[in-house]
Parts: sequence; structure tokens; C-alpha cells
Amino acid sequence: MKEKLPISQWAEDDRPREKLLIKGKGQLSKAELIAILIGIGNREESAVELSKRILSSVNNNLAELSKLGVVELCKFNGIGPAKAISIIAALEIGRRRRADDVIQKSKKIKSSKDVFDVIYAELSDKNHEEFWILLLDRANQIIKKINISEGGLSGTIADPKKIFKLALENNSSSIILAHNHPSNNLKPSDNDIQLTKTISKAGKTLEINVLDHIIVGSDNYFSFADESLI
Repeated sequence: MKEKLPISQWAEDDRPREKLLIKGKGQLSKAELIAILIGIGNREESAVELSKRILSSVNNNLAELSKLGVVELCKFNGIGPAKAISIIAALEIGRRRRADDVIQKSKKIKSSKDVFDVIYAELSDKNHEEFWILLLDRANQIIKKINISEGGLSGTIADPKKIFKLALENNSSSIILAHNHPSNNLKPSDNDIQLTKTISKAGKTLEINVLDHIIVGSDNYFSFADESLI
């Protein structure tokens, strides 16, 4: 069997760290970026090859990779707790940066995509359902985002009384609902549709508009407003 060359013996511009310095971060593949985090692979695989195998196990999807914990990552030969923690921390920074970037540019919600970007970090990697709300002022600027409830794999409960109590306490002019589907099936359930109608109707009575309801998957979303369901 042909012996594999360690990364240190690769051509300089093929090594992930050197490649980043020479060509820039945008030229690195996902596997090369993860290889920088883990440093070395194992006796049979370079860091890049090991990273490719880890990514392959989640269909090359970083959102799915972010769902893996330390125990799952340590099942790969060459990944110990320290390396697993580095991967988890890097992915968490990426998620939080995505939400911060939207809020930093403008706290004003202009589209369902803005909502998704703001709430993505909270919901994308959960293995259980959670229900959140965004409270907005008259200019559709975010006042606060709040976790309303947590549930199991197939559902969570959102109490309209609690939602509008929070909206009134924070002088919110409108709200946006959001919850996740851990299954990544973005189709709203009958319960989702009925709950949205109930909360929307209550909002009209209180003159607090329900602008949208977003269902978040691994790296995508469904908008009730975009589909004219609200």
C-alpha cells in the first residue's frame, strides 16, 4: 500500500494554512477549513482526508455537522474531545456571526430572509422543537427576540396569552413567530396552521400585527407570509 504523504510534505499552496495565507480564506474547501481546526489526522488519513470523511457522514452539510456533539465526533478515528470542541466552537461562532451581521447592518426586518438570518442561530441545530417570537416596533425594528417554549421531537406549545403579554410589556407594535422542525421537513402541520390563525386573530383584537411565521430547518425556511398563509 502506497504510504500517504503528511500535509507538511505537500506542495506549499496545497497545505490548508499556507493556502489560506497565499490565496485567501475563500479559496479553501470546507474540508480544508476543518483540517485547519483539527491540525492532524490519523495514521491512515491526513487532516484533510479525515475532514472529508466527517463531512461525508453529514452529506457535506455544515448545518447538519453542527448538530453533532463531542461524543458523535469522537467516533471518528483521530478526533478527540479537544478537536471535537474546536469544531463545535467554530460552527457556533459561524451561526452567531450570521445573526449578528444582520442586526449590525440593520435591525429593521424587511423580508422573511431577514427573519431567518436573525433566528437561524437559535433554531437551526436543535434536536427538539422550540418556539420563538421577534418583537418589533412601528418601524419593524427588532426590540427583542424571546424563547417562548421548548418541546419534543414532534412539537412544542406556544401560549398566545404569554406571547401577547410579552408584546404588551415591551410596547411591541407587531410580532413575528418562529419555530423549528428538527426533521427538516418545512411543510407546516395542521397544528402550525391553526396556531398561526389563532395568534393572528388575537393580534388583530389587540392591534398587534402578526407579520409572519417562520419554520426553520437545517439551512432553509418556510414563510407563512411568503406563501400568503397569514
